[in-house]
Amino acid sequence: MSRLVVVDHPLVKHKLTIMRDKTTGPKEFRELLKEITLLLAYEATRRVPVYRKEVETPLAKAEGYYFEDNKIVIVPILRAGLGMADGILELLPNASVGHIGIYRDPKTLEAIEYYAKLPVLDDDTVIFVTDPMLATGVSAIKAIDIIKNSGGKDITLISLIAAPEGVRALQDAHTDVDIYTAALDSHLNDHGYIIPGLGDAGDRLYRTK
Repeated sequence: MSRLVVVDHPLVKHKLTIMRDKTTGPKEFRELLKEITLLLAYEATRRVPVYRKEVETPLAKAEGYYFEDNKIVIVPILRAGLGMADGILELLPNASVGHIGIYRDPKTLEAIEYYAKLPVLDDDTVIFVTDPMLATGVSAIKAIDIIKNSGGKDITLISLIAAPEGVRALQDAHTDVDIYTAALDSHLNDHGYIIPGLGDAGDRLYRTK
């Protein structure tokens, strides 16, 4: 069954509070999003398979562990998910990056795909999908549908803020996909925005409307 993990570390709470503030500008917003994503990814990568490896220290041999980050794929959902990809790449510089373009129809709230380009995916690929706002869940569900149809199986969603409605929808649609988020907010409003949320993450990242 899909797990919801709310990462409530004090650093995450502190940085998220600054991001919620409507007076925070795009430069600081981008920096904070990258920093929080790095902290979320630190938790989300706990289950990545590791392998034993022997190395030589200056004094003796030591047994350690490593994992193959070239088997990891980051898939940001355009456009706001791009702001999170660099945070994961700070931890996993050899990871591959795919891109999925989806927008939510403002009237029907349905997810519309307009772009998808992914690396080769197989049973051993560990995939992290990034999207700052898990609101209705339709974009994340659509993106994960595309990834699974391309051969991906081991998938985790990393979001900044989630709404209960989006969590339920994603867990119903993809029971095998875990969700890591910095906050579970109250609800969605009539327009499908998370309350209290932080507004439109893409607009705040790129100063658009």
